[in-house]
Amino acid sequence: METFRELGARLSNWGRWGVDDERGTANLITGERLVAAGRLIRRGKVFDLGIPVGSDGPQNGTLRQNPLHVMVETGHGQQITCGTRYTDDYIVMPLQSSTQWDALAHVYYDDRLYNGFSASSVTVKGASRCSIDKQAKGIAGRGVLLDVAALHGVEWLAAGTVITPEDLDAAAERQGGVHVGAGDILLVRTGWRRKFLTERDPGAFLAGEPGLGLACCAWLRERDVAAVASDNWAVEVLPGEVPGEFLTVHLVLIRDMGMTLGELLDLEELAADCEADGVWEFFFAGPPLKVTGGVGTPVNPLAFK
Repeated sequence: METFRELGARLSNWGRWGVDDERGTANLITGERLVAAGRLIRRGKVFDLGIPVGSDGPQNGTLRQNPLHVMVETGHGQQITCGTRYTDDYIVMPLQSSTQWDALAHVYYDDRLYNGFSASSVTVKGASRCSIDKQAKGIAGRGVLLDVAALHGVEWLAAGTVITPEDLDAAAERQGGVHVGAGDILLVRTGWRRKFLTERDPGAFLAGEPGLGLACCAWLRERDVAAVASDNWAVEVLPGEVPGEFLTVHLVLIRDMGMTLGELLDLEELAADCEADGVWEFFFAGPPLKVTGGVGTPVNPLAFK
């Protein structure tokens, strides 16, 4: 097997969109492709793909905590003479504790970020290169859902299950031969969100997961996919395929290919609708928050059919 460094060098997009590029494969969502994707809206049905932002989420405090929602004004006790009362609240959260995008500054190795930028550009004040606000115009376009759990006839794949290119091809074939191509946003369903909703066990949810294997990186590169997202918490299989190595799919996709990853999506309602009507493509919109220097962002993606 190629090492992740060898694979990353072979699939690298460094310089493809210029030496100063910080958007990576999001550049593949051209105006023409965006217009074509808009034509996929035929029924006027909307699916929200974000999980609730609240204290009962899948985080257990080991790496990240669930969002903390605090009311600072409820209207009670206010003395506004005309009778007006107002409410106000705060939220405190890791930017990647709920449904979220990874910025291209999120992972790196050998002291280099995507496109060769120095890792020193990430400081305690944030990322001055490849931060999430560089994707401010949004990640939107043709979305395609591949339901790998349904392919294997299970509610959810087992932790440690490696999704291969052959799985992706077989899922597409099962789904009427739906095409995954240039500029698309690929959603991969493992059933891991259903597992959490069924068991409500953050520890089991985070202990490992099914997900993409390293061989899928070349599959995505060959098709010029713009972004990939999943219903698990790291997109890739965990534990990884190589003992002692961690997040190697992240390293190849983000650091070498410049691909934005989406995690912790809720694909259950969308998958059921696609299964019912046989249409697995849709208009997808997932604009990030413009967090200055952020290496990730919460998001509530929408799919329109």
